[in-house]
Amino acid sequence: MIKIITALLLISFSLYAKSINVAVAANVSYAINELVSEFNKKNPQTKVKITLGGSGKLAAQINNGAPYDILMSANMKYPEAIYNNGLGVTKPLIYAQGSLAIFSARKRDFTQGINIVTDAKIRRIAIANPNTAPYGAASIKALKNAKLYEKVKNKIVFAESISQAVAYSVTATDLGFIAKSSLYSTKMQRFKRGLNWIEVDPKLYTPIDQGIIILKHADKNKEAKAFYDFILSKNAKEIFVKYGYLVK
Repeated sequence: MIKIITALLLISFSLYAKSINVAVAANVSYAINELVSEFNKKNPQTKVKITLGGSGKLAAQINNGAPYDILMSANMKYPEAIYNNGLGVTKPLIYAQGSLAIFSARKRDFTQGINIVTDAKIRRIAIANPNTAPYGAASIKALKNAKLYEKVKNKIVFAESISQAVAYSVTATDLGFIAKSSLYSTKMQRFKRGLNWIEVDPKLYTPIDQGIIILKHADKNKEAKAFYDFILSKNAKEIFVKYGYLVK
């Protein structure tokens, strides 16, 4: 009898459980698990499926019909373009602001700030693809504003996404321009400010407004709206701050 009741409960739950597909910019990968966990405390029947990638690639997939319900982009450019193309049901809003850090898996002398990129010992620098990754574009902008880009452009190794730029920085390059948020992941917490990384002066680039939008695929989807509202909530903002983001 108990087995029958348990089976009926499982069937009942599966009937009511809903899933949503969320396309998430790679830089948010370090915070997304905690965000989903917090969301599920009040929405235990909603399964949140996460697809991580460069914002440009995710946007291209959406434009080609990928069945995502929400896009959490690394900037506002892609959500705004999607909305203007009639593929969104909410105007894009800022959920957090991202910032840049220069990182090395080895201890370095960071007293010279961003000028460390010109050091002869620095032969390879990882940067996310500026054509598809907003953090990559911000990195190039910082180098150009510091009048260093022409001096170091031959050192640059382009990664597909900001998470790949982190991986390159840890294993294959001497330095990397990465999302500050990535330094709060469990694997990266052993690296120390001033020895392994420094923040990039925000005067050299604009802190990155990261945008969220509900997509046409999720029109009138209550679960998607609930997750969207949560990402814009005070609870979520506290989590974003914990992972190195700025919030408004």
